[in-house]
Amino acid sequence: MKSPSLSGSRQLGFGFDDAVIPMPPVPPVIALRAPLQPPAVPIIAKPAIETPTEILAASPTEATLPADADAETEAMAKVLDAHPDFRVLRRLVPRLEFPPASGPVATLLVLDTETTGLNAARDKVVELALLRVTVDLRTGQPVGEVLVYDGLEDPGMPMPDEIIAITGITDDMLRGQRLDEVEVLRLLEGVDLVLAHNAGFDRPFVESRLPQFAGLNWACSFADIDWKQEGRGSAKLTSLAYDLGFFYDAHRAEMDCHALLAVLMASLKTTQASGLSRLIESALKPTFRLQATNAPFDAKDLLKARGYRWDGAQKVWHTRLTDEAALKMECEWLKSAVYAGRSSRVQVEELDAKTKYSARPGQVGWREL
Repeated sequence: MKSPSLSGSRQLGFGFDDAVIPMPPVPPVIALRAPLQPPAVPIIAKPAIETPTEILAASPTEATLPADADAETEAMAKVLDAHPDFRVLRRLVPRLEFPPASGPVATLLVLDTETTGLNAARDKVVELALLRVTVDLRTGQPVGEVLVYDGLEDPGMPMPDEIIAITGITDDMLRGQRLDEVEVLRLLEGVDLVLAHNAGFDRPFVESRLPQFAGLNWACSFADIDWKQEGRGSAKLTSLAYDLGFFYDAHRAEMDCHALLAVLMASLKTTQASGLSRLIESALKPTFRLQATNAPFDAKDLLKARGYRWDGAQKVWHTRLTDEAALKMECEWLKSAVYAGRSSRVQVEELDAKTKYSARPGQVGWREL
């Protein structure tokens, strides 16, 4: 697709318990195809008198819809939303234009991929989507125009049936397709930070396909935000969207990018700052991969309960820490709980935004406990 010219940026360093509300008579439910600005879609938390199937079967066809169908549907949605037994979700309408900037900005690239499988060493990218977004550093909100790229690529192998079932991307759709490398590289120019929801998956794939991604700073909206601490029941993107009152057609790269941007525009409970601000801040600080080097075998259950993961290749338990203070506290816990107070030496790998979530190692060192 043709994209407008790039904008500049300043580079960075790097459930209900209420009484039942009486409900007025509700007009018949009308089945609609989603228009340009779709109607609200009610999600029923308790069984209704009619099942959704019965409602749809009784609905008139599109040809018999009254002219004010959208207004009636919106009124129904507001009534349902005010009732304690119902919740309304609205379809996400992607936004491509925001107010102009009024201060310093950063240029972000929201990224998502669809692939033939989970192994970046063997599988291939079949869809790449990018949103180039300018963010006001004072407000943490997008400004100006959002530039979009979405391309398909023939992987040179048949699409697995399970991937077709998830994404809807078929061999016929991919045959002869290739990513527009010139356009992708144009969108990369001057980017301060790449955002992905599970960057540990997406980054190795795109770096294998386009090595220019390796020189950029990356952040992960799945791992770099503690969604449980933020009061969310799940870090899955669809769940985060539901929490904010919207739904979207998941598992196609471009819509996943639009959904992620909408999720990250919302304020986080702990700081009231946007998710975009949180990720920009996190990219400026290193993270640490701490290994429980030579930990006693009988400490494995303790380490596992603590959240450590087993690295079968290096045969060591390891965990990730978000900052130096957390690293210091974890080293103190290891010495006391795992090494029983004995002097020990553990390996620490420092990762900056250019190496985080890639297959490349960070700066490796040792800590004396």
